[in-house]
Amino acid sequence: MASHYIENNRKRYVWVFLLFSFMWKTALSITSYSIPEEMEEGSVVANLAADLGLDVRSLTDRDMRLDIIANKKYVEVNKDTGELYILEKIDREHLCFAKVTCFLKMDLIIENPLEIFNIELEIKDINDNAPRFRREIIQLDIFESASPGKRFSLSNAADPDVGVNSVKTYRLSQSEYFTIDIQTGRDGSKFADLVLKKALDREEQAVHNLILTAIDGGVPAQSGTASITVRVLDTNDNAPQFDQQMYTVNITENSPIGTLVIKLNATDLDFGSNAEIVYSFSPYTPDKTQETFILNSVSGEIRVKEMIDFEEIKMFEIHVIATDKGANSMSGDCKLIIFITDMNDNYPEISLKSFKSPIKENVTVDTVIALISVSDTDSGENGKVDLQLSQLLPFALQKSSENYYALVVSETLDREKVPEFNITFIVRDRGSPPLSNNKTITLELLDVNDNPPLFPKSFYTISVMENNAPGSMIHSVTAVDPDLNENRYLVYSIIEEYIQNISMSKYFSINPENGKLYALQTFDFEKEKEFLFHVEAKDSGVPPLSSNVTVHILILDQNDNTPVIVSPWCAHGSVAEELIPRSTDKGYLVAKVIAIDADSVQNSRITYQFLQTTDASLFSLDQYNGEIRTMRMFSPRDSRKQRLIVLAKDNGDPALSSTVTIKLSTLDPASKALSGPTEVSLEYDIFSDLNLYLVIGLGSVSFLFLITILVIIVLKCQKPHQKQPAPSCRNSFVSQRNSMNSQIADSTLISNDAYWYSLFLAESRKGNMLVRQPAPNGSGYIVSSIPRSTGMTETSTSANSTLQVTYVHLLI
Repeated sequence: MASHYIENNRKRYVWVFLLFSFMWKTALSITSYSIPEEMEEGSVVANLAADLGLDVRSLTDRDMRLDIIANKKYVEVNKDTGELYILEKIDREHLCFAKVTCFLKMDLIIENPLEIFNIELEIKDINDNAPRFRREIIQLDIFESASPGKRFSLSNAADPDVGVNSVKTYRLSQSEYFTIDIQTGRDGSKFADLVLKKALDREEQAVHNLILTAIDGGVPAQSGTASITVRVLDTNDNAPQFDQQMYTVNITENSPIGTLVIKLNATDLDFGSNAEIVYSFSPYTPDKTQETFILNSVSGEIRVKEMIDFEEIKMFEIHVIATDKGANSMSGDCKLIIFITDMNDNYPEISLKSFKSPIKENVTVDTVIALISVSDTDSGENGKVDLQLSQLLPFALQKSSENYYALVVSETLDREKVPEFNITFIVRDRGSPPLSNNKTITLELLDVNDNPPLFPKSFYTISVMENNAPGSMIHSVTAVDPDLNENRYLVYSIIEEYIQNISMSKYFSINPENGKLYALQTFDFEKEKEFLFHVEAKDSGVPPLSSNVTVHILILDQNDNTPVIVSPWCAHGSVAEELIPRSTDKGYLVAKVIAIDADSVQNSRITYQFLQTTDASLFSLDQYNGEIRTMRMFSPRDSRKQRLIVLAKDNGDPALSSTVTIKLSTLDPASKALSGPTEVSLEYDIFSDLNLYLVIGLGSVSFLFLITILVIIVLKCQKPHQKQPAPSCRNSFVSQRNSMNSQIADSTLISNDAYWYSLFLAESRKGNMLVRQPAPNGSGYIVSSIPRSTGMTETSTSANSTLQVTYVHLLI
């Protein structure tokens, strides 16, 4: 029947009232609801969205949640509809035992923007518990001398329900001797005293059996019973009496165990055993009270048995009975009220209501990152608390309402300096001495792209040996970015630049991920000596940041060019033929070997030496200028034919060399000799015939004039070709041999003669190089036109196909 009533009551018994009290600047309100206990799970209590004026459509995005304060989570809020519903059945007696009012307090927290609503849910009692006696069998011993109207204490019934659903009345089974007197305690509880209506006669009836029924005030009412056995005793007609019927005592909480609370005193006018008193707790004294205090049955002293907590119980009510030891014992009772004085024994608490972590490092100043509430269960000054930060940080606390603080950003944050903060809150009450507590939270910072990539150097100089393999890595150009994740992921590239209308990307490439620089071509020092370009590093942030660095590539020379012998000129094969007078003196200049090397510095320095001679004592060779001179005069025993093999070797490592073979023919003073080659005709006559010299002189002048006319015509008719300018290292032979001008001045194009200068210009436009060499008789020059090639081998093979020789006689 009770469950049927509860079910019907749940369906029609949800009444809601709202209490709004607005506080200026705090906007803090308490919304109250009232529901009966034992509502079914899933039952809707109220629509919070409607009652609080919230937009139901925005609830999902605003992260609405319910924070139950210091209790189990019995209710929950529907984040889609805003309805407050029962999550678990609520047993009021379990939640708020022996309390008249029962409230379930909670906070409704809504983000974006942050709002907090205080919800108070009152749990109404229903009559779901029947009264129950602490002792179901009560035994009383009453002397027959007891006067009518005598009262006897009975064990009262306890009902976990409160209000009208608690014990309302008692009923006693039919008896002509006894009745009950129902009384109301200070806390509103009901208890019954057994009252003697008629004098007892033990000889007539020694035992009286009664039934006591406790009935609550619920609808329908519930009841519980206890059996009373009354034994009639012989007379002990004086009961003990206390000095006072009610005592009041104050004691501080946390008093040490064994502390004396009070010493009660009762007296009995009887004599002997009938006057000896035993003290005991009355059945009206709650079990919790009897567990907290101990009563000495002989002395009447009441001492502390367990620690007392003011925040749990603020007052104790004790009923003490004094019973004599007479054959028919009699008793008297008194009431003791113990008030508990609060002490500062509870540490303040810190509760984190809302916390945003991680946050971006560029968050603006005054942004709220956390909401903190503080509390202290002590009372008065002991319960007032203050909150502060433990150390100097770029954050500040702002008090938003009573016991609520907002943690805001007070200074600009930088993740690269401090990636996270350990923020410690210290709460301290105002008691004496004060108590404190702390709580630490960790705030992580999210990276934003606020740092450009940084190169360790602003200028890179990289040396690369010529003849490198295409695609080989030459260096690594890397930058660092202190940002995180995609903000620190760098992409490398070569800034588009051009050299002689050729993109730098034709020469070099860079790995976009690791900055490794690669050469795409084989470099030739004789063509390119250096490159200058810029490498850019760009991160992947939004927006991306970048920086660049200058890269200077220096091409290092390698000994990869073999010396080219340009003098003496070999018309056929690798053998040069020379005619010298047999009557030459010691030191006569027989020939001068001239070799050139397209390499630079040490690799281009050439030395000369004999590999083979017909007579080692006849000729000497200067190792630096290549001059071959006689060491003595020819003797009749010396052969008319002399064969010299000269080696021209550069100073590279390993060294490269070329050879030339010179065949010398000696002439008597009266003889004439002509050279065999078809391209060059050399006539030697050692001042034997003046007419011969005149003929040769006239022919030379005529030939020179014709050559000059032909060269001028060719220069006028030739169209210039668009060619890429040669590297600076190959513009002229003279520019690379400045150090040797003193040695080979007579074999290079150093001349003031306009003809030689125009001829040099003409051959240079064709990509050739001119070398002139005096004829052996000193009356003319041998002019050599050599292609500017870097891969020439021995003079004996290359000169055969490329040299064009013009022999010119000059008149003196």
